[in-house]
Amino acid sequence: MQGKDWLITGDGQYQACKSKREWDLIRENYRLYRFLTELEDVLSNAENESERLPDIRMLVRRLIINSYWVRSQNLEPCPKTGTSVSLLYNELGFPFTVQTVAFSPGVVSTIHNHGTWAAIAILKGQEKNTFWRQSYHPDFPDKIEQTGEVILSPGDIISLTPDAIHSVEAVGDEPTLTFNLYGETKPKERFEFDIASHTAKNF
Repeated sequence: MQGKDWLITGDGQYQACKSKREWDLIRENYRLYRFLTELEDVLSNAENESERLPDIRMLVRRLIINSYWVRSQNLEPCPKTGTSVSLLYNELGFPFTVQTVAFSPGVVSTIHNHGTWAAIAILKGQEKNTFWRQSYHPDFPDKIEQTGEVILSPGDIISLTPDAIHSVEAVGDEPTLTFNLYGETKPKERFEFDIASHTAKNF
């Protein structure tokens, strides 16, 4: 399941990053609680959490490689909405969101940022990520423009800085299933963008 690591930044730039070799990440009895503890340790003294995204991607890849329980999640998209979300861990005071997300083929998300860093691993299916940046038009301060896209497959991990803007689409003939990890969201910095009206709103 070895895949690529990607980094997406607020200026719409995206780059493939060097990832650890799979056999260097194999651990015995590596479970979600160990992952959460190591994640907390990595970020405990970080002044800028986004700078730790290489370490976070490595931890996510280690979890996916070693945890059959995570890899075997079988969330089905809701027939009405085409999406489903399953929260894997939630504890008061723990500043991270850990969940799986399923999309039916053809479902497209809104264009959005997350207001926090994110690391997302593809478990099943294929997902097209389209990237955007603000174009700073004098009459439309929230106008954005597309900068590129990549298609992610199982084993790929994409990481985003808090101001990175993207949209996702499930492509292919089967639903996508992703493992999603987010830092502590700043609601006032989380936006959904409308390319027709060149506006943005909190969501």
